[in-house]
Amino acid sequence: MRQFLLSVFVALVSFFINAQESKTIRATRITNAPKIDGILDDTVWKNLPTYNQFYMLEPSNEGLAAPEVQTEIKLAYDDLAVYVAAYMYDDQPELIPMQFSQRDEVFVQADQFMVALNTYNDGINETRFWVTSAGTIGDSRLTLNNQDFGFNVVFQCRVSLDDKGWYAEFKIPYNTLRFPEIDVQDWSINFFRRLVRQNETHSFNRVNKSIGREAQYSAPVTGVRDIDPPVRLTFFPFAQASQTIFDGESTTEFSGGMDVKYGLSDSFTLDAQLIPDFGQVAFDAVRLNLGPFEQTFSENRAFFTEGIDLFNKGRIFFSRRIGGAPTGRIDLNDNETITNSPSKVNLINSIKVSGRTKNNLGVGILNSITEQTFATVEDSETGTMREAEIEPLTNYNVVVLDQQFNQNSSVSLINTNVTRNGSNNRDANVSGLVFSLANKENSFLASGRTIVSNVNGLEGLKTGFSSEFDFFRTKGNFRYRFGHDFANTTYDINDLGLNFRNNFNSFAAGSSYETFEPVGVFNRLRFSITGRHRRLYRPDVETGTSFDFDTFFALKTRDAFGIDFDYDSPENDYFEPRSPGRFVIYDEKYGASGFISTDYRRRLAIDIRGGFQDWVDVDDQFFYRLNISPRYRFSEKLLLILESSYRNNTNNFGWVDSSDTEIFFGRRDITSLENTLSIAYNFDPYKAINLRFRNFWSTADYSDDTFFTLNEDGTRTPTNYDLAERRDPNTNFNIWNLDLSFRWRFAPGSEASLLYRNQIFNQDELSQLGYSESLDSLFDQPIQHTVSLRVTYFIDYNNIKGIFNKTES
Repeated sequence: MRQFLLSVFVALVSFFINAQESKTIRATRITNAPKIDGILDDTVWKNLPTYNQFYMLEPSNEGLAAPEVQTEIKLAYDDLAVYVAAYMYDDQPELIPMQFSQRDEVFVQADQFMVALNTYNDGINETRFWVTSAGTIGDSRLTLNNQDFGFNVVFQCRVSLDDKGWYAEFKIPYNTLRFPEIDVQDWSINFFRRLVRQNETHSFNRVNKSIGREAQYSAPVTGVRDIDPPVRLTFFPFAQASQTIFDGESTTEFSGGMDVKYGLSDSFTLDAQLIPDFGQVAFDAVRLNLGPFEQTFSENRAFFTEGIDLFNKGRIFFSRRIGGAPTGRIDLNDNETITNSPSKVNLINSIKVSGRTKNNLGVGILNSITEQTFATVEDSETGTMREAEIEPLTNYNVVVLDQQFNQNSSVSLINTNVTRNGSNNRDANVSGLVFSLANKENSFLASGRTIVSNVNGLEGLKTGFSSEFDFFRTKGNFRYRFGHDFANTTYDINDLGLNFRNNFNSFAAGSSYETFEPVGVFNRLRFSITGRHRRLYRPDVETGTSFDFDTFFALKTRDAFGIDFDYDSPENDYFEPRSPGRFVIYDEKYGASGFISTDYRRRLAIDIRGGFQDWVDVDDQFFYRLNISPRYRFSEKLLLILESSYRNNTNNFGWVDSSDTEIFFGRRDITSLENTLSIAYNFDPYKAINLRFRNFWSTADYSDDTFFTLNEDGTRTPTNYDLAERRDPNTNFNIWNLDLSFRWRFAPGSEASLLYRNQIFNQDELSQLGYSESLDSLFDQPIQHTVSLRVTYFIDYNNIKGIFNKTES
């Protein structure tokens, strides 16, 4: 009888605990919307049910949040928007951190509240809306393991503060969301609160960090039905004026255009660029590139960063190909030289359509057209000039189908296509099958992709193939993985994708151990080891084997550090020689690296990273790097971050030049120094002055005159390399960029930005110059100065449709 009663008691306790951890929240339809001012005194809020009892998420993942920092929320909706009221209580409100920042900069020294809304209740897709205690808003899209802060929509949120804590009031219009066209909506939601002073994060519905992902722990939302949203049509017209002064010449330009968003249905949205302009995108972090692969940069254009998560499935779409550098070649006659060649191709227009059906089928279509582009060629003897095509009129297209199921899995088909006008130009088509399949318990995951590329050029049609497969254990403290990567010799996705190499057949395996609860002085510990074995597909030969051991430690003081170790066996590099079938042997090496990051809650904090590599059988070849980045917060409005990075690679071997019969390598010392300075002064969450400066200097010095020819077996034979007759590889590279901007978000979705920038660049063969001497040479070059003003205004059709409905009297 005692055992029976004990079993019943345990069952009741277990049921009670599970019931406490699994919540349901009811959204109430309202007729009078609250005023979004952050002061929760509207009558509508007083009549709505209150939901509280937040759970611990970080650093501990057990129990409820303390009563003195409890959080309450209320949820409402009408035919225009979803409304959220959040009450963040704090027994010491005068100590709540409130560092000012600008949109999407929500991970600063300020408390934070976040609404995670899943309008499909699929455990995968979330639209997240953030606000800090200083009033900064942000938004992001969460899909499986990817969180995209490039996602930007127009919503409203205001905050207030009193002697009990701080408060947030959200209005999330339906034109920011996508949901099925059904009478009764099946939504889910979770809320997260980050407390900087206490170093804690809380969640409304409990999240078990050791199993699955956060999006799988949202609470069901009931009561949302019969939504009749207005027309989802918004316009973003912009105008820009700029003046550029370079080498004594001045150029003034005026431009304008418009972006349009139109809701084709409640689930699908059309985005279009009419007369695109990217005049104020950030500088690329250009470096000296001595390797065999192209130098690439992240996307800075808003159209190709906002709502782009669906098109990134399978990683075969690289948007910088659209409107990038011209791809054509010019056949020059005798005595001809190119006098003017554009560095990029102008974009005529772009559209994208994306959304998800009620059956969780995601559909995406993106199309862009770039204009025909010419370079100017001059005959030095006759003085005649002609225009030569370096890029034809080109159409870029991406189509994606993504089926999600079981709240943790998806299968996707993606196709990219590039069509260039003219029968002699290269066309390309790439198709991929991508999958991510987890079991019901979220303890194991299998993921991968298979890709077929087709390139049709002057040499005819070339078809290539690539595949990836990975298997993971994804539950508990101890986890492991293994995988295989393959590509044949004709695999090529670089017309609208990014792929540095093909012809490989590689294997990887690894394991890790991490904690999800504090242990002693540590909030978190993680150890991992990974081994990789790399081979060519054809011929089937080993190219190298490597091992990495990584550690991470986070202290309760919010300081963190880590130490990593790595080993690489002798490597046969088939890419550095830049000739098909040839390879160079690099000796085995080992190395270590580490980092220290201090608590950003302090006014003065610092990040230090460093590492080295040593080659076992080469006594004088060595590499080391050091990066130091202090930051000082003068006030809640002013932050300064300085970063200095130094790298030195002594007696490095690399490709120098090639002839019809020989490949030349040289021994060089590579030194680089990069300094960046960022200063941000935030008047409030809507206005800020930002200064960003970057100077990158690097030299490749071959002054000891040690050169080699590459042998067929990958070894090197010393040779004489005549600098007078061949390309001089000695390089002094120096670049300077400065951006000074004032940005003002003067209304929801509307922004004015005044930008001053200058840039200087120099590259020569004076590789033995020191840093200060190289700066003197840099400042001898002409400086480009640019001043520009850009104004973008947000227009909602529903606010102006009355103008079009008026009839003449």
